[in-house]
Amino acid sequence: MKKYILFLSLVCVAAAVKAQSDKEPYITKSLSNQSIQNVKVETSGGSISVAGVSPGDAKIEVYVSGNNGLGTLSKDEIQKRLEENYELKVSVDGNTLNAYARQKHDNMNWKKGLNISFKVYAPKNVSTDLNTSGGSIRLSDLSGTQKFRTSGGSLNVDNITGKVDGGTSGGSIHLSNSGSDIELRTSGGSIEAKNCKGKLDLETSGGSLDLNDLDGTIEASTSGGHINADNIKGELTANTSGGSIRMTNIAASLETSTSGGNINVEISTVGKYVKLNNSGGGIDLQLPANKGYDLDLRGNKVKVSPMNNFSGDTDDNSITGKINGGGTQVVARSGSGRVNVSFK
Repeated sequence: MKKYILFLSLVCVAAAVKAQSDKEPYITKSLSNQSIQNVKVETSGGSISVAGVSPGDAKIEVYVSGNNGLGTLSKDEIQKRLEENYELKVSVDGNTLNAYARQKHDNMNWKKGLNISFKVYAPKNVSTDLNTSGGSIRLSDLSGTQKFRTSGGSLNVDNITGKVDGGTSGGSIHLSNSGSDIELRTSGGSIEAKNCKGKLDLETSGGSLDLNDLDGTIEASTSGGHINADNIKGELTANTSGGSIRMTNIAASLETSTSGGNINVEISTVGKYVKLNNSGGGIDLQLPANKGYDLDLRGNKVKVSPMNNFSGDTDDNSITGKINGGGTQVVARSGSGRVNVSFK
């Protein structure tokens, strides 16, 4: 079993360390001769990125800078702070790359703190387990199982296939060109997802949702922002507690709701159902013409135009019945606003 360990100290790395800058790695280690299948990275004050490359280009880079960008530090000063306050280790054990930066003291002077970031270039089929308490996480061009968490940064996921489980407590999420089985969470930022397929589970407690060019089973929710969606196929469930909803070019079964804004939805191809619920605003729904629908509409003022080939019951506040003999279930509820349904 091949194994190597890099343990940072003044003695063993002094000859390998380059002059330090924010754009230049403090340490670079080739992994081209290693059979890497798993990547585990942990840091307390920096970012982490993992990118898929050909095995011959595999390597890891370590970047070190002053805490909160407080000036450029000399190589000697960085080495001194690392030895006094941190444990920094990079090793390959079997098929696993392990890299971590940990503080030695709980009450360390923050002015002498360091941002220690890792950039990993690994074979595309690796699986990851990544954790940072103070930086962003970026993944690209990978096909394994990815698990990652940050307490204070954004998540950027691009061109990932496989199972993805990621979360942040204080940043935005950007997801693109990915698919299969993806679950992403944030407690304090917006979510943008585009050009993805498969099962998507997206949740934010404090930001907007922007969903574009998605195909699959999509569940998305926010507690405090608007929802925009365009060109969605498959099945979409999207809910917000405090914003407006705007959806166009929807070719999916749809369920969406809000408690504090208007809903405006344009369906290009109907799925099995359309379910809209609004506690505090109006609903405007556009459906494909000349199709069969089972309507169940309720609101402060309800209007369907034109209402051709309809059979059922109508009054100012509700319409229930069938258009063109019935078909796709269409349910719209507005607690205090109007409900307008049109056909195109």
